Amino acid sequence: MVRSHPPPDGSVARPTGPEAFPWASPGYLVRDNDRAYGRVFTNRITAMGIRDRPISPGSPWQNGIAERLIGTLRRECLDQVVIFGEAHLRRILSAYAAYYNRARPHLALQKDAPLGRGVQRVGSIVAIPVLAGLHHQYVRI
Repeated sequence: MVRSHPPPDGSVARPTGPEAFPWASPGYLVRDNDRAYGRVFTNRITAMGIRDRPISPGSPWQNGIAERLIGTLRRECLDQVVIFGEAHLRRILSAYAAYYNRARPHLALQKDAPLGRGVQRVGSIVAIPVLAGLHHQYVRI
């Protein structure tokens, strides 16, 4: 179980299994080659069924993919919301991940969402607020 306060011994609470990825466990993890990722880390993610994909040594351009995602999360979500704790942060990130994958238009995908959406040709356009109106999903009803 994830603790909301640090343990008394001063160590950091480290979620595992379903607590680490509450929406769905990823199939693979792209990461840099930092020494912080030791044998214990790689054994743990392997046990969780996640394939480890460290970037190539000496290829900092590959790190841009992760940095782009972090920047998008900050600009489009976290810089606009006051977070009131770990549980609130998890709810916000889960809601944003659902919006990002199901409704947000991506130029690289010809303005479609990563999970794809059907074309709605008939009906009035209605805006559905996401994250208390921070973003909107537009649908026809």
